[in-house]
Amino acid sequence: MSIHLLPAVPAANARGAAAVRGGGRRGEAEAHWRKGVKASGAGLWADAKRHFVRAAYLAPDQGLFWSNLAQAHRKLGDLPAAETAARRAVALDPSDLLARKLCGITLTEQHRYGEAVAVFAAHPPGAPRDHDYHCEYGQALYMLGRILESSRQFILSFTCKPDFVPAHARLSNAFARLGMHSEAAECLRTVELLQPWDAQALGNLVHQTQNACQWDRLMQDTARLHESIEHHSPVQTTPFTYLAMDSTPHQQRLAAEISARFEFGGVKPLPADRRALRAAGERLRIAYVSGDFQHHATAMLMTEVLEMHDRERFEIFLYSYGPDDRSAWRRRVMQSSEHWIDAEQISDLDLARRIRADGIDIAVDLKGFTRATRMKVFAYRPAPIQVAWLGYPGTCGAGFIDYVIGDPVVTPREVQPDYSERIAQMPWSYQPNDRQRPLGAPATRAMCGLPADAFVFCCFNNAYKIMPAVFDRWCALLHAVPDSVLWLYEANPQATDNLQREARERGIDPGRIFFAPFVAQERHLARLAVADLFLDTLPYNAHTTASDALWAGVPLVTCIGDTFASRVAASLLRAVGCDELITRSLDEYQALALALAGDRARLAEIRQRLIDSREAAPLFDSPRFAIGIERLFERMAQRHREGLAPDSLWAVEDEQ
Repeated sequence: MSIHLLPAVPAANARGAAAVRGGGRRGEAEAHWRKGVKASGAGLWADAKRHFVRAAYLAPDQGLFWSNLAQAHRKLGDLPAAETAARRAVALDPSDLLARKLCGITLTEQHRYGEAVAVFAAHPPGAPRDHDYHCEYGQALYMLGRILESSRQFILSFTCKPDFVPAHARLSNAFARLGMHSEAAECLRTVELLQPWDAQALGNLVHQTQNACQWDRLMQDTARLHESIEHHSPVQTTPFTYLAMDSTPHQQRLAAEISARFEFGGVKPLPADRRALRAAGERLRIAYVSGDFQHHATAMLMTEVLEMHDRERFEIFLYSYGPDDRSAWRRRVMQSSEHWIDAEQISDLDLARRIRADGIDIAVDLKGFTRATRMKVFAYRPAPIQVAWLGYPGTCGAGFIDYVIGDPVVTPREVQPDYSERIAQMPWSYQPNDRQRPLGAPATRAMCGLPADAFVFCCFNNAYKIMPAVFDRWCALLHAVPDSVLWLYEANPQATDNLQREARERGIDPGRIFFAPFVAQERHLARLAVADLFLDTLPYNAHTTASDALWAGVPLVTCIGDTFASRVAASLLRAVGCDELITRSLDEYQALALALAGDRARLAEIRQRLIDSREAAPLFDSPRFAIGIERLFERMAQRHREGLAPDSLWAVEDEQ
């Protein structure tokens, strides 16, 4: 959910007007203030700022002038100036609710959440509070990771104003972070009652019920969401939701474009960058921008590729806006590049300015429409060439992203119309891998709580990827293979309970379904190897979990779909030489899994082939991958040097 903002300009109420009445300088100050209010009402924020500056200069003891000036600075994107003006207003009157809210919001928008919380917490005990105050206070707490405290503020917010939609929506976010996905869904049903056909609320509602594996109203909610984006002109959607639900490439692009317009339509790009791209032969400056440079799937996949970049031809910058988890992955990523920039508390505009000042030639967004994204940095157009890769398997629908990196399987030529970006294909898979991932000491079935003699079907995908149609096939396999069990990732207690209930309704003893808790990657890879066959999900495939399984030597059966997210496992299987495990319908998928369960010799041959491929298969060849992505960067750069617009860059046959 987006951050709820205060009204554009505080109303000139009787108290405020009375406070500024007077003659001489005070009267001149009031005149400027009124002109500023009129200009801001017309959206002329530069004019408004000029008048508010003059009013505050003439009457510096009037907090209302400083609050208005803070809002004008904020609307013009100058958050430090907005913060200074808001702090001045708070200092003049610590009980001024408007000033305190503005001060807290300007800090939140600069990602300085701890300071924002301190500002909200310092509001005097007897001073008035309203729904906006509680909601913005709660948001700062939420962003700081203090989820329970944030929940209390959101509840206080809609206690003050029961129909205040942002409070219900944000409480949903907090419940989701606490693993209370069913409760999160109920909050969103309230939002949808207050704002019928709200595509953002509907999208989040579908996602939360998927997280809980609560499928009783999934078809109706999904249909209502599709109708909302196609027939009710929503202003905002949840693009990520569409990746894991039954949706078409067209619907995914539409959802992304709607959100991109809402989120970034008002962003004014930085002044045109007139410097020439570095000439052929000079080191290209490549920036990777992400909040996931820590113990996260993105870092686990790409770190070795970062280490393999040719430092004679490329200068690598990492801009990290995520928290420091003090993990070994964080330390390794930091050491993999020449330039590490900690941008966690840098505003989007200032980060864009930093990227521009660093002379970046190609900036790569590794997040897209995922949690804690800062795509807005790219909306400012800090780099001549801007690329989406790895974090978001679909189109961003944003005109400021020039290329999306895919491959011949996830983004074949015929899908170009479904992308706002131009497709740039890697020769094998778009997904990098790290050959240094330790497999750890082999686990045993007993260590994993699994029966020693059973055939173990497994899937370690997150719960929201498990759809009823696929679960039907899993239960059919359990019926057909009596000595088999199903081993799943324990995403949250609600999903566990609901999946056990769904199994029982399909005639399967819930005792045949085992759940594995989250563990660090080394332990996960060690336990994976005890499974016999990985069953993929549709329409959102296994991505990192698929490459983990293949690295551990576990065969994987997938069903290829029509969207990027539904074709990733097929891409990985192609890159590891196991095309025969790719199916094209759920009937084929079930039949192949059943055949493999009944042919242990064939399964053992595939497993051995996977183990042998760790050194030779393109999927695990990090040096080869680094060369491939560098060639893509050079092709992008050469087009730019020649004055050509971005265009599709298809995989070169001799590289495959």
